[in-house]
Amino acid sequence: MLYSAYELQRTWLNGASNLAQIGAQLLSNPVLPIGYLGVGPALASALTVFAHVYEERGKPEFGIDKVKVDGKSYAVDEKVVFDKPFGSLRRFARKGLPKNAPKLMIVAPMSGHYATLLRGTAARMVENQEVFITDWADAKLVPLSEGSFDLDDYIDYLIEFLQFIGEGTHVLAVCQPSVPAFAATAVMGSDNDPCRPATLTMMGGPIDTRASPTGVNDLAMSKPFSWFENNVIATVPYKYPGAGRKVYPGFLQLAGFISMNLESHMMSHYEMFKHLTLGDQESAEKTKEFYDEYLSVCDMTAEFYLQTIHHVFQEHSLPEGRFNHRGKLIAPDAIRDTALLAIEGEMDDISGIGQTRAALDLAEHLPVSKKKYHLASGVGHYGIFNGSKWRNKIAPVVEEWMRANAR
Repeated sequence: MLYSAYELQRTWLNGASNLAQIGAQLLSNPVLPIGYLGVGPALASALTVFAHVYEERGKPEFGIDKVKVDGKSYAVDEKVVFDKPFGSLRRFARKGLPKNAPKLMIVAPMSGHYATLLRGTAARMVENQEVFITDWADAKLVPLSEGSFDLDDYIDYLIEFLQFIGEGTHVLAVCQPSVPAFAATAVMGSDNDPCRPATLTMMGGPIDTRASPTGVNDLAMSKPFSWFENNVIATVPYKYPGAGRKVYPGFLQLAGFISMNLESHMMSHYEMFKHLTLGDQESAEKTKEFYDEYLSVCDMTAEFYLQTIHHVFQEHSLPEGRFNHRGKLIAPDAIRDTALLAIEGEMDDISGIGQTRAALDLAEHLPVSKKKYHLASGVGHYGIFNGSKWRNKIAPVVEEWMRANAR
């Protein structure tokens, strides 16, 4: 019922969005006199903002066609090199990249947004690395015949991807996947897998959410596990290929994130309205571009979401030494030669300070010289992996660490 009610509401709002866009275009038409009156531009701007918020969105494109390196522009080749039901491995490589350039696998979050949320991350790293990124599927589009997808499967996917890319690969896990990426590294270390990561960089990840709890952590701890099972899990409607699959809908995740910073989001759209009214299209377009990505959401399988709530946020299974993979206890001390870099944002309101750094203490047998911690000053959660501070201050730290610990 929850998903069907949302679909009905979305259909209505999408229709209203189309009408609002038509109204905005009419009011902006120089032929009509109302466009020259004070109320005309203001009403057109208001309708444009409304239309943008409620327009129908699909999966965005990465759109990384070229990058600049040392003032010179290079074309970027993008293609899927490994395809599986619940996610694919997408490769980006720029023309002119040295043959011995580092190989980097970026692990995108499976947390309600598409991997394109890391467009800025990939675009910066493709300048000097051969980049691969995990492009997770929208669960509502995966038929039931493909089976389930849980934390064990997530870890298996990462291991398969690393084995496909080959030895000496570096891994960059952004936020949520820090936990399964750390687990996959430990599993590969235990198996002495030659394709285990040369380095693992974890950025704003919930390795131990007991350190500096945030609103996200408090919510997960304030409700019993049964509440999440009974209140946020929905069934995919019949209009989608994954009809009948139990999922945690992306629209619920988005609603949660927006409610945490509702005032900020409202102000952003008010500023967008003002920019449009004043004719500042460039500033308005920047807001549009951000929300085109932010408002594009996808579903997670119920089993993956519920296991994440249970193991990461409620039971703290990894730091407590109780995290299993396929029935076998994960041993963090099996990480003995993969260099670990933990990066946190000083102003991160999703993963608090100390949560990612905890990974360094878990790898007890890893030499101190193979561990590094970096606190990015004046940076919030999204600023860790996107924006000017990421490009100019954080990315160089990652690249330096990779080169210092190459195999």
